[in-house]
Amino acid sequence: MPAFDTDLLRRYDRPGPRYTSYPTAPQFSGEFGEAQLREAAQASNGDPIPRRLSLYVHVPFCLSPCFYCGCNRIITRDLSRSDTYLARLYREIDLAAALFDRDREVIQLHFGGGTPNFLTPAQLREVVETLQRQFHFSASRDRDISIELDPRFISPADVAELATIGFNRASLGVQDFDPAVQEAVNRIQSVEQTVAVIEACRASGFRSVNVDLIYGLPKQTAEGFSRTLDTVIGIRPDRIAVYSYAHLPELFKPQRQIEAADLPSPEAKLALLQRAIEKLTAAGYVYIGMDHFALPDDELAQAQSRGGLHRNFMGYTTHADSDLVGLGVSAISHIGDSFSQNPRDLISWQGAIDEGRLPVFRGMRLSEDDQLRADLIQSLMCQGEVPITALERRYDIDFGRYFADSLERLQPLAADGLVRIEPRRITVTSRGRLLLRNIAMCFDRYLDKPVAVTQPRFSRAI
Repeated sequence: MPAFDTDLLRRYDRPGPRYTSYPTAPQFSGEFGEAQLREAAQASNGDPIPRRLSLYVHVPFCLSPCFYCGCNRIITRDLSRSDTYLARLYREIDLAAALFDRDREVIQLHFGGGTPNFLTPAQLREVVETLQRQFHFSASRDRDISIELDPRFISPADVAELATIGFNRASLGVQDFDPAVQEAVNRIQSVEQTVAVIEACRASGFRSVNVDLIYGLPKQTAEGFSRTLDTVIGIRPDRIAVYSYAHLPELFKPQRQIEAADLPSPEAKLALLQRAIEKLTAAGYVYIGMDHFALPDDELAQAQSRGGLHRNFMGYTTHADSDLVGLGVSAISHIGDSFSQNPRDLISWQGAIDEGRLPVFRGMRLSEDDQLRADLIQSLMCQGEVPITALERRYDIDFGRYFADSLERLQPLAADGLVRIEPRRITVTSRGRLLLRNIAMCFDRYLDKPVAVTQPRFSRAI
């Protein structure tokens, strides 16, 4: 269980990356384009043992705006927009599938958004079947086909149909059940709606259900958030994510609808986090790291206990040995030693597809140093340790010399009891488990580079 020290957390609560990748997306460059993506994919096919594939499909449309949202989405009630979007998505699937050898199995497929259930079950079936024709899907029992669901716009009958398509995991946004909070963020969602979808998932044989909560929202109180936590604990989802609300109205226009005066104070926000940790761990949930909790028998908790947990743009996953192929507007791919991202605006993405091009607008090839630091930060975020001896053998380095500057930056954190620095490993303590981002920042060489930006790039750590 992570230790909760209010003064310590307040002192370290500063902006920093979430490390869903290293290097992080602000380092991607427009010099990386379609030709570089094709080279990276070709090189990835040459491994002696074919790496498996994870597919991500971005559905950008939402029926109504949630004011806290920082996702890439398009608000519309014109359901016909999905038809034109899917027509181009299928062309992108054709282009992307041609990059990979057929012996490369798809072990994971995830639909994110936006609101993926903006698409009808029939449309989702068509997307999945198109992907299954173009890619070689694994028949393994641990294959995941997952989707993010908005319980306000899906019925139990729809959920049952999703199960017949092959979906076996679902993630539901809740954020907070308090009516005052829901009104302040423009997301009115009843407990009954949410429970009906979760029960439908279970009745239809879904292996896992996740619920997302957010602390730090406008009008949130300790009492109201406690009631939400108790309700969610009573529902008993397999996984629970408790995210920190990052108020960045300079970056995200919908957040300008939120009155800053309605946000909880920094002290009150920390109290909300503490309440969540205490209640969830007392209810038997395991703290995985970076906002995530899981029941002890869930695959995430089991993967962490055996050292097989992985973190990517879709969050924590059990599929570490796979390349990620992103499809749709704004989607990010991680193929071999490269990152690439599709255009964030719909018009640019559509234009590339219409010209018969892979829609890449930025990315990067990772240097050997990038790969080493990515490996280190991955272990830190997933397992809570830096395996010094293993990294020295894997990359043929003297850890102390190579990371002398990083170790110097780490010393104050060690003095505060966030980590233990030993000859063979660096271990995150219970005091440091809520500050993984701060620890990882000590090893991020890009943070030392001056950046000419006037807007904040990263959310705060807590």
